[in-house]
Amino acid sequence: MLDGVAAARVRLVVLDVDGVLTDNGVFIGAVDGQRVEFKRFDIQDGLGLAVLRLAGLEVAIVSGRVSEATAFRMRELGIAEVVQDDGARKLPALRALLAARGLDWSAVCYVGDDLADVPVMRRVGVPIAVQNAVPEVKALARFVTERRGGDGAVREAIEMLLRARGAWDAAVQRYYQERGDDDEA
Repeated sequence: MLDGVAAARVRLVVLDVDGVLTDNGVFIGAVDGQRVEFKRFDIQDGLGLAVLRLAGLEVAIVSGRVSEATAFRMRELGIAEVVQDDGARKLPALRALLAARGLDWSAVCYVGDDLADVPVMRRVGVPIAVQNAVPEVKALARFVTERRGGDGAVREAIEMLLRARGAWDAAVQRYYQERGDDDEA
């Protein structure tokens, strides 16, 4: 379990994509001679990201693959900070992101699953691994989800982080209120 002190420092949640927001599967084909790529994203992860932002935390994506499917889904979710580096150079990308926001590593929660995530996870304040992560990633994690990437692991990590901060219930209430539920339950 994550302690409230580390959770309270977090200002930015950064997510890998393949194996974290997806199940690591990629469908690639051609339609009318044009390359097409599809990925499966978990809808509850998307709702969890909405609740996370209602709690006042920023979200960024740092992926080691360039994918229009990823860009499309992040636009749908309203996540503007999407870094896709086909060389999987996540550390320089995240350094630049932190410098632009005036944040240090302790203010970052990172969710990863594979070797490209290790350099980042060694530095962040709250490293989280999904259940299907490789052993090197799990060894660095403060928390390992029970759910696999692409199957609600991000939602689980968000709920754990917000509960440790004491912010889950209030963020969920804001979510209900934004959808017209003004009743106190």
